[in-house]
Amino acid sequence: MPDKTVDLAIIGAGPTGLYAAYYAGFRGLSTLVADALPEPGGQVTAMYPEKMIFDVGGFPEIKGRDLVENLVRQAAQYEPQYLLGRRAEKLEYTDSSPVLEFDDGTRVACGAVLITGGIGSFTSRPLPAADVFEGEGVVYFVPELAAHTGHHVVVVGGGDSAFDWALALHPLAASVTLVHRREKFRAHPGSIDRVRGLGVPIIVNAQVTGLHGGERVTEVDIEVKGEDRPRRLPADTVVAALGFTADLGPMTDWGLKIDKRAIQVDSTMATTLPRVFAAGDIAAYPGKVKLIATGFGEAATAVNNAAVTIDPEARLFPGHSSEGT
Repeated sequence: MPDKTVDLAIIGAGPTGLYAAYYAGFRGLSTLVADALPEPGGQVTAMYPEKMIFDVGGFPEIKGRDLVENLVRQAAQYEPQYLLGRRAEKLEYTDSSPVLEFDDGTRVACGAVLITGGIGSFTSRPLPAADVFEGEGVVYFVPELAAHTGHHVVVVGGGDSAFDWALALHPLAASVTLVHRREKFRAHPGSIDRVRGLGVPIIVNAQVTGLHGGERVTEVDIEVKGEDRPRRLPADTVVAALGFTADLGPMTDWGLKIDKRAIQVDSTMATTLPRVFAAGDIAAYPGKVKLIATGFGEAATAVNNAAVTIDPEARLFPGHSSEGT
């Protein structure tokens, strides 16, 4: 017998999952939001609470923790249940309806499942030079910006996170230098222009090859292509913004179509399993653009199609939330 029964079980309490809980409530569906992490907010709460987010509609900029707080409050009006610190282990079917079993034995029967993440297992891509350095000062994310006030900071990477950390730390740090192994960057052009506009040194075709110091890093060696000897820079903190790899864990055994650690979906956000949908960064389809804003739209699409799957007499599009009843 299941311990809980809901219309929609949402696996993942990041921004996409939290917005899905709100939208499902708006559609009159009861929801349970589960995540392997102990707090709502997903990777934003775990790794980027202080980082400014610039690509959410209606907010010129918003701090990660504030976005999560707003999403939790938005969903709260429909009283979603939360199952945090628990990982979904098994997916079975009873009378054609999904039943999820979590790592603590909790079983949840539901009309449909929406996967937005919630696996809680992601590994930082390592900085090779850090392998032989035993001191502190090498970090892979920055949960508290103030901890680096007055530091000489070297940021390694060329993606959005690297440039976002450079922007966020520049007002507080004694200095910020960005190092990237290529001339081209993956980051948004607007972020690159802002970092350059602040006068942050950007060293390209370069790698951090050595860390020096005792209990904490004090200097780094940077090898630059075409230069005879490494440059040595002061560094109290090295931010290795090299990205993360996700482990889908037990989901790989559920029968989902998975390619490059992403779940394949169709235009309704349906997976290859009946009554199972996916949205957010974990979902993949041709032309996908990974943005929080994209995840919000995918969540609404998934919930609307899940609602019709649960109740075939329901309307696919219920109207706008601003319309009168």
